[in-house]
Formats: sequence, structure tokens, C-alpha cells
Amino acid sequence: MRSLVLHIYMAAVWGGYVFVINLIGLHAGMLALQFAFRKDFNETLHRSYSLFYIIGTIGATRVPVVGWTPVKSLEQMMPMLVFVGMQVLAYVEILRKKDNLNFSQVLALRVKYALAVGAVGAVIVAILFPTGYFGPLSSRVRGLFVKHTRTGNPLVDSVAEHQPADARAYWSFLHYCYYLAPFGLIMVMFGDRRDSMYFLVAYSLSAYFFSAKMMRLVLLAGPVASALTGVVLSNFAIFCLNTVWPSNRKPKEAKGKSAIGDIVASAQNTMYAVWDNPTGRGVRIVLALLIVWHSYSYGIDFYTRSHQMADQMSNPQIMFKAPLRDGSSVMVDDYREAYWWLRDKTAPDARVMAWWDYGYQITGIANRTTIADGNTWNHEHIATLGRALTAPLKDAHRIVRHLADYVLIWTGGGGDDLAKSPHMARIGNSVFNDICPGDPTCSMFGFDQSGNPTPMMAASLLYVLHSHRQKPGVVADSNRFEEAFISKYGKVRIFKVKSVDEKSKKWSADPANRVCDAPGSWYCVGQYPPALRPLIEKRQAFSQLEDFNAGGDDASRKKAAEYQKQYMSRMAGKGGK
Repeated sequence: MRSLVLHIYMAAVWGGYVFVINLIGLHAGMLALQFAFRKDFNETLHRSYSLFYIIGTIGATRVPVVGWTPVKSLEQMMPMLVFVGMQVLAYVEILRKKDNLNFSQVLALRVKYALAVGAVGAVIVAILFPTGYFGPLSSRVRGLFVKHTRTGNPLVDSVAEHQPADARAYWSFLHYCYYLAPFGLIMVMFGDRRDSMYFLVAYSLSAYFFSAKMMRLVLLAGPVASALTGVVLSNFAIFCLNTVWPSNRKPKEAKGKSAIGDIVASAQNTMYAVWDNPTGRGVRIVLALLIVWHSYSYGIDFYTRSHQMADQMSNPQIMFKAPLRDGSSVMVDDYREAYWWLRDKTAPDARVMAWWDYGYQITGIANRTTIADGNTWNHEHIATLGRALTAPLKDAHRIVRHLADYVLIWTGGGGDDLAKSPHMARIGNSVFNDICPGDPTCSMFGFDQSGNPTPMMAASLLYVLHSHRQKPGVVADSNRFEEAFISKYGKVRIFKVKSVDEKSKKWSADPANRVCDAPGSWYCVGQYPPALRPLIEKRQAFSQLEDFNAGGDDASRKKAAEYQKQYMSRMAGKGGK
């Protein structure tokens, strides 16, 4: 029941529900596979998983941004296949009880009906496949199964957290669990293999695989690493406490069902034969006392580290200490200062254009409408934003005046918008191919070996606003953009957009021009004002090479394939044509 509620809740908050349902489906599939080759059948498993899948899927489809993807997306097909397979096993179980069938007859029926259902499924797939019904694997998911860290999607590749985790990352986030969890996994795999133990195996292997591919997914390993560490500590406690409170444990018998099972049983019996005597029990008591004595300091260390990590990860990190040239330390509060300026000094209906990284902060702290937030599902929209920021100032103004009242940029060096701007150009070019014709990585947008901006970079809106009156000869056209705010340490600059098209602003604000998924729904997709229609019509929906059902004719698919080939080659440093 808890997993059912969590499934619906996580779908509602868009928080990793795809991983959850696939993990539960994998666990259920592992258990069902055992019963597929045995005469007995776990009716509790069938009932619980069927309720989980049916009610959870119905609940998830009620979330507008999810819709019917649970029955269309390849990323969610495995739980459906497990559900169908369980119905086959359940039906055969009904026949077994009705006709009192033996094991060979049951096995033959399972194979027969599985093939029949598979054939029907293949026909359905063959019918729906050409229609584009099935959604392809997203570039984020596909990136988890390729050797390189490039996915072919410049938006996904621009996120640093998509790099694989290393040993330092595991130690930083898991601390002592990093050392103990692998031993817990071994104990689970070769100990008493109960149903719950299969879940820990499935969860731990999945979490390790995905986190090794993408650093941000180390968070998946946290719960299972804690559980496996608990397995180690509990087994050790039982091993030692049996010296005081014997469990009257009987030796395991080798039953010959599997070579591994016999080896494990023999090893356990040998261990207890060595330790289960007066001398061995005394050694175990001394060992337990030593471990408990030393564990106190480790426990305090782990507790302190956990709370430090909690504080760090819950900190919005928009304020930080930094040293000045004279050696003194100051608190840099530029970002909050900029957001509060927007909140206090701009009209309530003001719209702020900024790179999508800061969208949530602008909405949450400044309480102003942002042109793009931290959600990357709308690739084409973020590409439009990238085009506006990397276009020459005059061309950019023709776009921005229809969308925003202010432009906010980070100008503090390091990871500021100028450093991110090559990504903006690549992302924009993936949709507007005329930004960098024939150059999917936009190599002409950046800096030369001497650190000077290329002509394309120097002319861009982002560079001009970033370097306004800071670099010799760089001044923003005051008829188009007027500097309205610069933070204390120069980390953030805000420019007021001149000659804002009020007609476009009014059109965008009109609720009648929003497309809602249902009458009265909270999920209403905005539209671009009519004045930008010529620009929007130039966009090409971003197509990935592996998207087997991507729309378009043969020519557009060939073009997408060539773009992918060049992009991957250039990003790998091989040049290419």
C-alpha cells in the first residue's frame, strides 16, 4: 500500500517515479520468475503487484505532465510486461487448481500461454509502431547506457552533474556506508534469500549502475547503502549475542539444489563449528566489546557528517563567503540581493529573461515570471532562449521585446553566463540550424587561444550585456537595453528591455491564449505571441538519432542523423564533416 501511494505521489511531484516503478517491477519480476519454474504460485505477490500497477498507473495518468506515458513510453514498459506475465501465471494457476495438474502440465501451459500472449503483443506493437505511438528513450535515460558521457543532446550534455561518479563522490555522500554496504550485499546474496532480500539486491545493483554513470544519481544509493550497512551490523550483533543468548540454531543441510547453496551451507556450518565452543564464544564476546568500544567514535563521526551534509544540501547556496585581496573575508550576497531587487523594484507582472538554471530562484525568491525554469523537458523553448541570448544585440532585441521586460545575467566569473554561453549556442543550434550552419558544436562561438571573443561571441547580446562598460569599447545600445541593477560584487547584472511590445505582452497574459489540458486545469501551456510566429516556424523539433519513431520525412531524418554524427564526432575532438 505504501508503494502504491508513493507511486502516485512521486508522479504528482515529478520526482523519480519512473525509477520507483521500474525498481518495484524488477523486484516483482525476479520473484515471479522463480515461480514460473515451480509448481507453486505466490497469490499474495500477484494480488499486491496487480493492485500496485493498476491503481498506481491510473493515479499517475491523472497528473497532466505524465498523461498516458506509463502505457506509451519505453522507459515504463518493463512494469507493464511484468504485470502481463503475472496474469498469465495467475490464469494457469486457476487451471492447475481446477484440473489438479502436475508440474510438467503446469509448465507446458505457462509456456503455451506466454507464447500466445507474446504473439498477440507483437501484433499490437506492429500495428502501433508505425503510428509513432511508442515514445522513445529520452536522451537522459539513453545516456545511462552508453560508454561515453555524451548523449547527443546538447542540453543534457551541458549539465555537469551528468558526469560519472568516482570513489570520492561515493565516500563524500555515503561515508562509512561506502565500506560496509558491499559486505552487506554479499551477505544478502549468499545468505537466507527471502523475498525482501531480492529487493535489496535489485535496488543496490541498480543504484550502483546508474550512479556510476551519472554523479547526481548517487542519491539513489543512499537508502539501500544504509539498509545493507544495517544488514552487516545486525548479522554481527546476532553472531556475537548468540554467545549470551544461544539461538539453538541447527546446522544447515546441503540439499543438493544448487552448488552455490551447498557451498554456503557448508561454509556456515564450518564457521559455527569453529566458533561455537567455549573458547570461540569467549573470543566473540571480547571481539564484540572491542567493536562496540571503537564504534562509538565512528558513530559520532557518522552522525556529525550526516548532519553536515544535510545542512549543506538544504542550503540554497546563493550566499557564500569569499576572500578579498587584502585577505579579509566577506559574505557575498549578490544573488539574493538581485532577486530581492526584482521583487521590490519591478512591477508584479514583470517578466524576466535569464538562462534556465536560475528560473526557479527567480520564481521562488523574486516572485516574478521567468521565461524558462529549471525543468528541461521543453528542449525547443530553451533553444529559443539560447538563440535570443547568443544572437547579435539588434537581432536579439527583436525577440526579447516580445517576451520579457528585464534580462538577468550572471557576470561573476567562473561558472557565470559567459562561461556557459557555448552551451547556449549549441542548444539553440540544435533547433535553429542557421545559428551555426554546418557546425553543430558552434565552435565559432567562444574565445580564441588568446582569450579574446570570436566575432560571433563579441556581437552577441550576452557578451555585450556581460561586458557593458567593463571592457573597452563594449557598450549596450541604450535604446534597446538599459542597465537597471548591478550587484555589490558584480555577480549579477539586470537590464531593462526598452520598447517592450505591449501588444505581445497583453496577448501572452490573456488566459484565453493558453492551451490547457482540460477546462479549469492548472496545467496550461503558454503560447508565443503572434509577432514571433515567423521565428518559431523556423524551429525544427530536436530529433535524436536513436528516436526510431521520430516524425518527419526521410530527408528530415537523414538531416537529423547527419547532425548527430557531426555533433558526436566534434564533441569527441575528432573534427569530422
